[in-house]
Amino acid sequence: MFADEWGIDVIYSGSQKVLGCPPGTAPISFSQKACDKLASRKTKVPSYYFDMNELGNYWGADDQPRRYHHTGPISSFYTLREGLAMLAEEGLENCWTRHSKCALQLHNQLENMGLELFVKDKAVRLPTVTTVKVPDGVNWKDIADFIMKNYKIEISGGLGETTGKVWRIGLMGYNCTEENVSRIIEALNNALTTLSK
Repeated sequence: MFADEWGIDVIYSGSQKVLGCPPGTAPISFSQKACDKLASRKTKVPSYYFDMNELGNYWGADDQPRRYHHTGPISSFYTLREGLAMLAEEGLENCWTRHSKCALQLHNQLENMGLELFVKDKAVRLPTVTTVKVPDGVNWKDIADFIMKNYKIEISGGLGETTGKVWRIGLMGYNCTEENVSRIIEALNNALTTLSK
């Protein structure tokens, strides 16, 4: 990412998306303009965790004595570091290609099974999360529970207006492989066949 070159003042990500790390850390970057704006803030931020000046102090970004006395989530930082190291080793472009290729494989195989993808426009589908319409007469949770019990694969349900209407299938980080796409398809096919009897 070329945040400075692209004129992005603040950019952040979740550790579990693509990096494959446990959730709880969020890599974040600020331009100098954003740092200056934060430093000149007049009102106090109500939560330590949302106060970028305090977090900057914790990481030694302000040349001031450290004020926060608690231990940070060290294990999460190590998993984030490992996720970033794995990404650097693979290469960002290679990672993007792998995720795109596996997503396309998943989309094609789901459609070959007669299932309908929730997002119609292929150009706006995410390579990391695929939403699949639950067929009429099928209980999404029964299928998800069957797959978890028999394959140890978690397929989530919809949220908000899509509750009970879609499955969400994630292919992220080191779990995004062609072999895992095949396992998901096998599991979903077996669940639908078994539970529709």
